[in-house]
Amino acid sequence: MKTTGVVRPVDRMGRVVIPMEIRRQLNIKNNVDSVEIYMENDSIILKKYQPACIFCEEILDVIEYNNHYVCPECIKKMVAIKEESEEMGEADYE
Repeated sequence: MKTTGVVRPVDRMGRVVIPMEIRRQLNIKNNVDSVEIYMENDSIILKKYQPACIFCEEILDVIEYNNHYVCPECIKKMVAIKEESEEMGEADYE
């Protein structure tokens, strides 16, 4: 883990300001981007949030649908499943 040498106080609401230089390096825009917060052993990790596909956790080219993210590959798979299901339904009526 790379240390920055920057120490920030935690205010009484539990907030910490992320230094501007770190925000620039990670391209974190104020009032636009979010950060993920999680623990790893005895450390708190802040990571720029990138939405991921709810099925395969892919983060590239995800599309938002009803507040969920889905990647193009999973969309193709769902379309194929739907088409297969419709074909099987038609076969039942023949």
